[in-house]
Amino acid sequence: MSLQTDINLPANIEKAAEKASDKLSQAKTEIGNVILGQDNVVELSIGAMLSGGHALLVGVPGLAKTLLVETLGTVLGLNEKRVQFTPDLMPADIIGSEVLEETAKGKRSFRFIPGPVFCQLLMADEINRASPRTQSALLQAMQERFVTVAGQRHDLPAPFHVLATQNPIEQEGTYPLPEAQLDRFLFQIDVGFPDLGTERDILIATTGAKDAVAKKVLTAKQLMDMQKLVRQLPVGEKVVEAILSLVRNARPDQSALSDVKETVAWGPGPRAGQALMLATRAKALMDGRLSPSIDDVLELAAPVLQHRMALTFAARADGRTISQTIAKLKESIA
Repeated sequence: MSLQTDINLPANIEKAAEKASDKLSQAKTEIGNVILGQDNVVELSIGAMLSGGHALLVGVPGLAKTLLVETLGTVLGLNEKRVQFTPDLMPADIIGSEVLEETAKGKRSFRFIPGPVFCQLLMADEINRASPRTQSALLQAMQERFVTVAGQRHDLPAPFHVLATQNPIEQEGTYPLPEAQLDRFLFQIDVGFPDLGTERDILIATTGAKDAVAKKVLTAKQLMDMQKLVRQLPVGEKVVEAILSLVRNARPDQSALSDVKETVAWGPGPRAGQALMLATRAKALMDGRLSPSIDDVLELAAPVLQHRMALTFAARADGRTISQTIAKLKESIA
């Protein structure tokens, strides 16, 4: 596979990028053998992890979100764990806790028992069903890659990624995710219903005598090497300006767009720009290119921005949506 580039880069980076692109293509194909008809969801999920970030999968039950996370863990060679979030879940059930132990000689001491967060790929299933107190247990882990228990720091395995799921319909007994936590998700990935042809394939493939099984394509070490490679890929000045324009225009107090000033209550912070910079590089690498384009910025604008913005009450009462606002933002830089 030949990478497309007009930029002169060291040969070792070009060679590493070509090898990484081939491996990522194999990974997408392997995942696609199990997860049918969700190519965009698969690509965004890999892109989030390739960027070193986390993703929030939003969709109704039965769309293979849980299976996707399990398959990603297998194909990418990551140690995967799952936590079912419920109203009675406590922070210690996620990060772990200290227990008092007594030796045969009567000496007492505390020992830390790690929780399920100590893995490389954590699935936070129905994350909005837990209380804000429990949700906040993930804040430090997602940003700092370590947790603090009884004043002691405990580092998480590397790499560490959270893929959380959320049901957008059934809202009884749920708690809205706080803005601080939403901002820690690199992408919000909307998982939709399959088309007719794909649903027919799913019916046939999942009700037979054998289930499709994914094979390991990458190792954790290879994924981390790719994450380092993504950060070395160059970004053109026009792409940087497009990212800055998109993010700053999404803030009502800084926007040059009257539509945003009138309808947006609060907009994205600098983390959104960082997410777009990394995500566009990751997408370029997956597509066999050595630098991102403005088209990449436009394509990834919605997954990066939609959970980092909120409309005013008046705008929502008028039937406005975040998707419409993001479309206006994209038009301003297209």
